[in-house]
Amino acid sequence: MKLVGYLLKKIIPLFVGAVLFFALVLNLVDLFMNITTYMQNGCTWHDVGLVMLNYIPKTVWYAVPVAILFSTSYTLSNMYANNELEALFASGVSLFKFTFPALLLSFFLSFALFAFENALVVQTYEKKVKLQNQLLQKFESENNDNVIVISENGKIIYNADRYFEESKRLQNVYIVFRDENKKLISIVHSDLAVWDFELLHWRLQNTIEYVRDEEVGRFITKPFDILLEEKLTESYEIFRKNIVDVQSVSAREAKIYIQHLRKAGLPFGEQLSEYYKKYAFPFIVFIVVFLSIGLTGKTKKNVLLISLASCISASVLFYVIHMVTMVFAKHGYISPFAGAWSPVILFTIASIILLKYSRT
Repeated sequence: MKLVGYLLKKIIPLFVGAVLFFALVLNLVDLFMNITTYMQNGCTWHDVGLVMLNYIPKTVWYAVPVAILFSTSYTLSNMYANNELEALFASGVSLFKFTFPALLLSFFLSFALFAFENALVVQTYEKKVKLQNQLLQKFESENNDNVIVISENGKIIYNADRYFEESKRLQNVYIVFRDENKKLISIVHSDLAVWDFELLHWRLQNTIEYVRDEEVGRFITKPFDILLEEKLTESYEIFRKNIVDVQSVSAREAKIYIQHLRKAGLPFGEQLSEYYKKYAFPFIVFIVVFLSIGLTGKTKKNVLLISLASCISASVLFYVIHMVTMVFAKHGYISPFAGAWSPVILFTIASIILLKYSRT
């Protein structure tokens, strides 16, 4: 237990300090990139401060992997340079046994990083972006023109001239109903469709339904069946002028969006890859600690410089490989699961090999 406490007392203060340093640098970079526009638009320091405050969780999320790699790598390299690890090895304590508490800490920290992103980072970063866009006078309307939405795996198709976000309504909308074999059943036209928040479906006004008369071979009108409205359950959020970025929403919201794409019969491989990445990426914390343990004892000189170089190199290499596998998954060369998790598996194997051949 004394060895555990000794190791953690060296790693944790360095980790906390590194997180604060890297988070501060990222926040200041964002500030300096936009400070001229802030001043030109007459923004108050209070508003700019709110932007920076809401950006803190995101910067911490970015900083954690690099900080834990730096703190672990520097601590172990410094102990090796001071012959402390040599004394441990001579007393029969292996490198893996000594560093296992740090490895276990990083494993649980990976789960904590995922929960932190899901519960706080997504929400605060969204507020930061909205407030920053207001200060920079970047306004985007969520109204949408010429909207086409496919629902129920292609059995229902919406085509509206315009969607109005404030009133949650569709103007001049055609709705196509098809059977399981995609054969046309009917076409419904409505001057106006309004979202009903109580019944959770669209309410149609001034409605005409067209059905095909097989005997005469043309479409005829018939009284609109009000029960068809109960099938119009595609949420108003889908009609907005936006494309849901799976990386910028919570795991629950990302899952709902992917289910919508699957339900509509639309491609969802890229979005599913990003969804899996939400779970896989936090394990970079575990990976970098494992790597730093495996690289321990490579040199006794320039410990700080070598630690910084190793943490930057390992992080960049992981990011690059992850980016490549995600591109492969996006284009269908590998599965979405493999695109998100293969770098984690690959780096885990590499860490095990490095640990096996490290000095103990």
